[in-house]
Amino acid sequence: MILETERMILRRWEESDAEDLYKYACDPDVGPIAGWPPHQSTEESLDVIRNVFCGAEAYAVCLKTDRRAIGAIELKLNGHTDMTERDDECEMGFWIGKPFWGQGLIPEAAKELLRHAFEELGMNRVWCGYYDGNAKSRRAQEKIGFRYQWTTEGVDVPLMHEKRTGHVNCITKEEWEEKQK
Repeated sequence: MILETERMILRRWEESDAEDLYKYACDPDVGPIAGWPPHQSTEESLDVIRNVFCGAEAYAVCLKTDRRAIGAIELKLNGHTDMTERDDECEMGFWIGKPFWGQGLIPEAAKELLRHAFEELGMNRVWCGYYDGNAKSRRAQEKIGFRYQWTTEGVDVPLMHEKRTGHVNCITKEEWEEKQK
């Protein structure tokens, strides 16, 4: 499955993406704020491609100019998220390499992934969250159309071995359809 936007291709991860993934995922400003430690090697990035970015709706975010992975976006379906137990709901997660911050690329990619979720996967609601202090993710979620739902203190962040305050947002199919008019 390949999804396309004006500036990007969203495609399945390939093992050959490990070097590009490492290039952006090793940055200490990228992963920790999202709840995962910086990658330590290309081999670790390859392991992530094989074992984390292997979900049915996990995509590499690539610019059309060179189709190289610069970030990740995923719809975590029922059984792979703790935000819902419903088959018609899922969770969206995303990140992008620091050189691409502030260019509107994640909102552009996420809007296409929402279209896919609602029109092709039959979702009725998509959830998204961020941790306290991640203002870039909060702002991206607002641009995409997600609305605030609740805040939880003491959320376990296992990959970082700590607890944080988490904020949860949501967009329904009806809200998304209204924005398309």
